[in-house]
Amino acid sequence: MNELPKVELHLHLEGAAPPAFIRGLAREQGVDLSGIFDAQGNYAYRGFVDFLRVYEAACTVLRTPRDFGRLTRAVLEQSAENGVIHTEAFVSPDFCGGRDLGAWREYLAAIREAAEEAERELGIGLRVIVTCIRHFGPDAARQTARCAAETAGDFVTGFGIGGDEGQGSKADFAWSFDMAREAGLRLTAHAGEWGGPDSVRDALDHLRVERIGHGVRAIEDPALVDRLAEDGIVLEVCPGSNVALGVYPSMRDHPIERLRKAGVKVTVSTDDPPFFHTTMRQEYDALHRTFDWDEGVFRDIAATSARAAFCDAATRDTLLERIGA
Repeated sequence: MNELPKVELHLHLEGAAPPAFIRGLAREQGVDLSGIFDAQGNYAYRGFVDFLRVYEAACTVLRTPRDFGRLTRAVLEQSAENGVIHTEAFVSPDFCGGRDLGAWREYLAAIREAAEEAERELGIGLRVIVTCIRHFGPDAARQTARCAAETAGDFVTGFGIGGDEGQGSKADFAWSFDMAREAGLRLTAHAGEWGGPDSVRDALDHLRVERIGHGVRAIEDPALVDRLAEDGIVLEVCPGSNVALGVYPSMRDHPIERLRKAGVKVTVSTDDPPFFHTTMRQEYDALHRTFDWDEGVFRDIAATSARAAFCDAATRDTLLERIGA
């Protein structure tokens, strides 16, 4: 299963930064970030809120378009090593020029240049999902949505929301999602990770998304599970992340197999892989060991991911051909 072509739909570009990469930038800039690493050099945090703190601290040394270009290359190299042939990365203008449109264009150009180089050399494609940060508030989200709308096209293909689910409500961000939708962007939202089933329902009702980031706590509401299955809503499931952060105590307790058997379209991603000590190969290994998924299941998962990808039809057809769907 490890060598099967993989499609990843839920990856935070900054959150995928290898710790060594961030430490290297910190040394170059003379910044002391020792407090966010453990003795082994890994990211160190306690719980979800502290994870957000460490994440944002690591982002403080990602200061220039060149930094993001180097980051993109490093992340795509790791993904390609794990058999990923297409990835969709959440990128936030909050961390790329402070939501200034001119600065965002410069950061985006650097990311795209690195992505195109990686596609030529490594055979991995990248698309960007511009992401607003929930705990930064609705006003900041509107600025982020403007950055997304003004750069929408064949590379920036989606819009989403991440951050602390305990802050505000989904309805507060409806304006931003409406702007992104009008610009032709496809929509996803983090929900059903720390928020319960109601957070998933709110994302569907107020933001009108076609994919849900995580969404696993929908399992607590059978009627919602039925709705997801009937409406073909795709869940971007990150099992290793959910276990590492304590959403579920173990892989055996994770609901991905129950959701799949209920007819929900599930996919597999790593979220913020170095934070959770995972890779796409490790996710596949864990699912094979825990649920006895075979090659046929994993090919179905990859095909579901390709069909749900925020890309053009020609790219999708190429992905399905490479997957062998």
